[in-house]
Amino acid sequence: MSATLTDLGIALGRVGFVMLFVLNMGGLLTWVERKQSAVMQDRIGANRASIFGLRLFGLFHPLADAIKMLTKEDFVPARADRALFNLAPLVSVVFALVAFAAIPFGDVLRVGGREIPLQAVTLNAGILYVFAMLSLGVYGVMMAGWASANNYALLGGQRAAALMITAEVAIGASIMGVAMTYGSLDMMEIVQLDRLRAEARLPQRFLGNVQVGAEVQVGVNGVVLRFP
Repeated sequence: MSATLTDLGIALGRVGFVMLFVLNMGGLLTWVERKQSAVMQDRIGANRASIFGLRLFGLFHPLADAIKMLTKEDFVPARADRALFNLAPLVSVVFALVAFAAIPFGDVLRVGGREIPLQAVTLNAGILYVFAMLSLGVYGVMMAGWASANNYALLGGQRAAALMITAEVAIGASIMGVAMTYGSLDMMEIVQLDRLRAEARLPQRFLGNVQVGAEVQVGVNGVVLRFP
């Protein structure tokens, strides 16, 4: 009984760590994106939020955004499908979070004869799982646009979905090179082999640049396409 409770506690701890890390990292990366866009556009960027007069280069903005998101008015269009409209953000958030379950955040720990993989879920096809979950997140964007019963919102959802898919194509192509190099789809195994075969990293530098370019394209297009 104690061993079962221990295993359950370890599993919940791994899942909880991944969820908390992803949520907090999301807020931090929002601040990084704002500062990066500000540098590219020759401006200061978000720096107004403060606590007791301290601004800390705008680091309080992610906290202010979270408070604003939780307290803002929950507006639903009059002709919208209320069930689907409320379900759409949940679909996008859930699939975005569960995609990180197969990504390892450390090596295998060996404590008291027990092996603990620092990974929320151990899958032998982890890369395919991540791709599948990230692809399903597109349905939340399309669902929100369609359920609002507004043609402009539907076009906006289609535009956002197309932008996500174009980035996923380039990112998927770059990651497939890693799977072909190491001959595995298990992300923990790939990380362990990467430490032993440093020479295998060299062919991936070009594909890594492709991935970075795709991410920059998403960021730049996200800024450009928001202009009226």
